[in-house]
Amino acid sequence: MAEDHPRRQEMVNELHARPFPTLRAPCRAVYLALLPPEDAAQRDRADDIAQLRALIQAQGGQSPADGVGHFTTPMGRATLKWESHTEFVTYAAFTDGPSARAFDPADAEVFPADWQAAAPGRRIAAVQVRVEPLPEDGEAGVVARLEEWLSPDSLAVSWVLGGDAAVASDFRLDPSGFMRVAVFVKRGVGERRVGRIVQQAVEIEIYRAMAMLGLARARLLTARLNALDPRLSDLVAAMSGDGRGAEETLHDLLAISAELEALAARHSFRFGATWAYEAIVAQRIEALREERFRGRQTLGEFMQRRFDPAMRTAHSADRRIVQMSERAARAAELLRTRVDVERSAQNQELLASMDRRADLQLRLQRTVEGLSAVAISYYAVSLLGYLLAPVAKAAGVDKTVLLSGLAVVVFVGVWLMVRAIRKKMH
Repeated sequence: MAEDHPRRQEMVNELHARPFPTLRAPCRAVYLALLPPEDAAQRDRADDIAQLRALIQAQGGQSPADGVGHFTTPMGRATLKWESHTEFVTYAAFTDGPSARAFDPADAEVFPADWQAAAPGRRIAAVQVRVEPLPEDGEAGVVARLEEWLSPDSLAVSWVLGGDAAVASDFRLDPSGFMRVAVFVKRGVGERRVGRIVQQAVEIEIYRAMAMLGLARARLLTARLNALDPRLSDLVAAMSGDGRGAEETLHDLLAISAELEALAARHSFRFGATWAYEAIVAQRIEALREERFRGRQTLGEFMQRRFDPAMRTAHSADRRIVQMSERAARAAELLRTRVDVERSAQNQELLASMDRRADLQLRLQRTVEGLSAVAISYYAVSLLGYLLAPVAKAAGVDKTVLLSGLAVVVFVGVWLMVRAIRKKMH
């Protein structure tokens, strides 16, 4: 039998590591999602564990081990569920039974204010969930309660999972900063199914909040792109004119290209995370299998009207920076070609000028060589004249005849010597 991969069991365990909670109506749930203000993906996970331990020690419960990514423990009258995600951590406290007051702010005190203030992350999402059995008077009872608990102008409500439950929210923050979600469950629906409904409804809000960070980034990016776009257009237009040097235009164009690349690199993680969160929101809505409740808007329709336009804005900013980068790259390539052609023409002119100078230098060199041959011959004849004068006198040869003969012989010899040296050098 082949051996298992060292991490096979770990990967299988991960499939079962984050089950839906088991909830029984009536009950209440409080969710918190905490996100560090900066470098959330590179945060020190040990700080998250330390904060979790601080909460458990204050209210009683089992302490988690180092390096865990999810943890569940009884904590006082509630059950605490903690999960660590790429950028944020979530806390969920589930308490059995109804509260005397719907969405009582006291329920949220399971996460004390001073403990939240000391947390390494800041609250990006906070949700209170009230789960009740479906009223005896059915939909009429649901409507009566929703009108009392939630804002009617933004209310979204629908039947989910084949009519097993009705889920409603107005997607507004109450004075404590919590969003309210009401769940009405039919009799006989299993505890795991109730937990699945609650978890998916809350995750719609958590991942919506995380995705909306992309909109804030897109607005900042759009403002900068609006400043760069006219400059890029002016530089592209200047490429067809003759009033500005190509190299100067290329320098400015490359500066804009570099800034666009820096912007793309700086925002790539945020936009990539936004598309992932957007996909999770859509998947959670689809998994609820919504059906219309008394003609009211569904959760999916609310998101389509309010959330989808924000995502389209973020997608537009992401596409725009890619298009501007490609546009700047194409313009820079064309301008480089123009600069190369201009430099080639300049190089040809330079080579022609060098050829002319080399020709003149060669002529001058030959002239100098000729003069040098004459000078060498003159000195050689004079020297030989002095050396051979006694011999010529003894032989009865006139000194003038001697010098004339020597001049011809020496000059021819020097000329042949210079020619041999030049040939050897070439």
